[in-house]
Amino acid sequence: MVEYIIIVALVAIAAIAVFQLFGQVVRSQTAAIANELAGEDGSQMSQAASQAAKSATEQANTKSLQSFTGNNSGVPQ
Repeated sequence: MVEYIIIVALVAIAAIAVFQLFGQVVRSQTAAIANELAGEDGSQMSQAASQAAKSATEQANTKSLQSFTGNNSGVPQ
C-alpha cells in the first residue's frame, strides 16, 4: 500500500510541474479555441500561446538539477 501512495505522490508532483511549465500555453490555446467558436478572432490568443510555448521550452532547456531552486531564472547558484 505504501508503494502505491509513493507512486501516486510522484505522479502528482510530475503533473504539477508539467502544468506549471506549460499551463499558460494550455490556457492561451483554450482561449483561442473559445474565441474562434464564438465567431471572434482568436489569432491574438494563438500568438500568446506560441510565445508561452517558446518561453516554456527555454525554461525547460535551462533548468537542471543543479540550477533548479523553484522558479528561478535558470542561473546556477
